[in-house]
Amino acid sequence: MFYGLEHSTLYSIFGKLIIGMLFKHPELFWALFLLIIPILIHLFQLRKFQNTPFTNVKLLEKVISKSRKSSTLKKWLLLLTRLCFLLALILAFTRPYLANNSIAFKREMVIYLDNSFSMQARINTISSLEKSVQELIQTIPADMDISLFTNEEVFQNTTMKGIRESLMSLDFTNEQIDYNQIILKGKSLFSKEENTIKNLILISDFQSRILQDSLFLGEDISIHHVRTIPDDLSNVSIDSAYIRDVNISTKELWVNLSSQRELETIPVSLFDKDRLIAKNAAKFDENKTAEVLFTLPPAESIQGTITISDAGLSYDNQFFFNLNKKEQIRVLAIGNEDSSFLGRIFTKDDFIFLSTDLKNINYSELAIQNLIILNEVEALPNSLKDAISVFLSKGGNLVIIPALEGSMSDYNSLFPKGLETSLNSLIKEERSVTDINFNHPIYRSVFTQSVQNFQFPKVQSYFELRTKLPSIINFQDKSPFLVGNSSLYIFSAPLSSPNSTFKNSPLIVPTFYNIGTNSLKLANLFFEIGGNNEVDIPVSLGQDDVLRLLNADFEFIPNQIRYPTKTTIKFIDNPNKDGIYAINNKVETLQYIAFNYDRAESIMDYPSLETISATSLESNLTESFKNIEKELSITELWKWFIIFAIIFMLCEVLIQKFIK
Repeated sequence: MFYGLEHSTLYSIFGKLIIGMLFKHPELFWALFLLIIPILIHLFQLRKFQNTPFTNVKLLEKVISKSRKSSTLKKWLLLLTRLCFLLALILAFTRPYLANNSIAFKREMVIYLDNSFSMQARINTISSLEKSVQELIQTIPADMDISLFTNEEVFQNTTMKGIRESLMSLDFTNEQIDYNQIILKGKSLFSKEENTIKNLILISDFQSRILQDSLFLGEDISIHHVRTIPDDLSNVSIDSAYIRDVNISTKELWVNLSSQRELETIPVSLFDKDRLIAKNAAKFDENKTAEVLFTLPPAESIQGTITISDAGLSYDNQFFFNLNKKEQIRVLAIGNEDSSFLGRIFTKDDFIFLSTDLKNINYSELAIQNLIILNEVEALPNSLKDAISVFLSKGGNLVIIPALEGSMSDYNSLFPKGLETSLNSLIKEERSVTDINFNHPIYRSVFTQSVQNFQFPKVQSYFELRTKLPSIINFQDKSPFLVGNSSLYIFSAPLSSPNSTFKNSPLIVPTFYNIGTNSLKLANLFFEIGGNNEVDIPVSLGQDDVLRLLNADFEFIPNQIRYPTKTTIKFIDNPNKDGIYAINNKVETLQYIAFNYDRAESIMDYPSLETISATSLESNLTESFKNIEKELSITELWKWFIIFAIIFMLCEVLIQKFIK
């Protein structure tokens, strides 16, 4: 450890005398008291002269004069060389040096190592991450104190020797923190001590998505960029898959691909588990995109994997999807009005639809429904109101279509108080339904663009509706016609003729169909890891039962909410690895679910770093570390003082020999 000048008074004194020179062992300056010894010898070494009579007195006086001058000069020269010899020897033992940076001798180093999927790109024959790990192990001294963090892990106050094994086994991740987060996290790992040299080394390919809205936040630290640019900047990615056309005999699976290089075709394989079931060629257009069609049996369950072979990034060369046996959604319509239009929408392929009037309600069946529709019921018996309130509280879904002569107080008694919702007085005035909320979940996938020229339905009378529920369809004056969230939907007008033409409108099918399908959120073809994913499993769990998700490598218990007819699973932190997972209740597999990584890192875009201020920018860690060492390097001077001591010792010998 180097000590500062402030550690001793003598250090401060001699530091001022010798500008810019620093010492490793300033405590040895106490040896300067040894310089008194040659001074004392010089003062007390007196030579006695013997008088000898000569006849020529004048000549004797001249000889005596010359001898005294010569003796005095020799003594002073010997004193000077001895003092210089001791001084040079003492300075040599204090280990003097010159520092090229500052007098703050303690230094701290924090390293960020990017292990996102984009670091799979190859440099020579290994990935960018493997190359970076090799450089870290070879460049950073094994016992040097450092802190290192990745996109997921933190190794604080450790050494390269201590984390070597962890770095060698470091895996890629779909997590990617942005530049501002990297700087802030790096700064948090430095100590609060002053007079320290803080160096933050960022090892990454610095994709464009890392640098979005980047700011320079490292005013008090030195930031060093080590950029790893792969040899090949091209990549082919499987971006998505979807089911487009389904009929009695076939189901069409379409796969989207993109490329960053000019490419004519690439083979695409489709597997069910480990069995190859189809193969096709993707033909890329001028936009470097391609679509591939696979024809599948309509009712077959498939645990599918789509694969390609590409020399670019490997994480996006496979895509998982799952086709489960379709669960039918239970829908019950209650009312004396004709419900045949609902029967034509809720077909038996996807739904189990029942219709009943008030007199024939089977209350035991209410609890097992996914969706109940009150179709213009004029008055609700207390038993039905109580049953529907329980149904809603246990995760059921409800649609209310009011009757012209209906009891508003009965309807209002069903609405939860927090929604501040009420149906009020009847307004007998014609209104056109013109305003559609295309961003609402029940319409989000229906329209490819906002509809301008559309034959909108009309109503002759409607009820004033006050609510905090999101608006789905509005009248021309922006008053609500249909409002709803994920479990409660309310119309403000009867739909029967002649009051409304909504039954004859193209809107009626997607409106009720999507309300029905949203009442039981079946598993999608696939989910994206990290998204706000939710799925309903049509199973009633026991008191101590839980659903588990597992595959060959990983098992976890997701967040889940139990209802009488279903269990809702929400995915937050898990899973963090792509693949197909089984949903198990004890040892029984209920169904499968597929997860894929976000494809954001598939775009290999590496913008310039000139706009981001940094101390240095290098293509490898070795050069960056040399720059840091150069800033912190010192020039050792003790050898020069040893040479000076030898020179002064030789000078004394020469003085003794040649000066008489």
